[in-house]
Amino acid sequence: MVAEPQIVGLGGSGETDDQTVRLLAHVVGLAGKKTPKVLVVPTAGGDDADSVLRLYDRLPAEAATSHLTFFPWPPEDLRELALGQDVIFVGGGNTANMLAIWRVHGFDAILREAWEAGVVLTGWSAGMICWFEAGITDSFGPQLEGMRDGLGFLPGSACPHYDGEELRRPVYTRLVREGFPAGIALDDAVAAHYAGTDLHEIVTARPDAGAYTIGRTGETPLPVRLLQG
Repeated sequence: MVAEPQIVGLGGSGETDDQTVRLLAHVVGLAGKKTPKVLVVPTAGGDDADSVLRLYDRLPAEAATSHLTFFPWPPEDLRELALGQDVIFVGGGNTANMLAIWRVHGFDAILREAWEAGVVLTGWSAGMICWFEAGITDSFGPQLEGMRDGLGFLPGSACPHYDGEELRRPVYTRLVREGFPAGIALDDAVAAHYAGTDLHEIVTARPDAGAYTIGRTGETPLPVRLLQG
């Protein structure tokens, strides 16, 4: 029996290692496996090895963790590698560049196949934005812009780091007010869990963090469950 498709978008890592560890443990636990296989995809950060190692240190010890690089080229068994995972975690960085690389190598279609097969898709920052139709990104410069060519697994738009970067809230709310697709905004250390394309639950590892729907008339807070330490 194929598990229900799941996506977990994270606004960003926690303010402390403990918060990040708690958040990642919750996400990986959604796979429902004793020894979950987790694939880290650091394309948005240029396959930066240091970021991969930092993530390895924060993922649950029981996870069988590996990572996927696209430089100088992706592995020949790219599809088999992705479909053999329980969780695929996408790191932060340049969302537009990441999507371009994925599409050149057909990884966008592979990710959809993995999602439909029950692999949990997750990630923070670029790893949140990418699953939606649209998102707010600094891919084109520090000024932040709207991007409308996400993977489109989830409807609408997304904005990470809603409380972590000064420009996120005013830029996102303005763009939506002017006609950009409505969507969801997450503070750092917040995770939005989608079952299929429906929002199932929002959790956080940080007591003061929140989540919001963003529409033409402004933002509406969403219920958020605090993960216990």
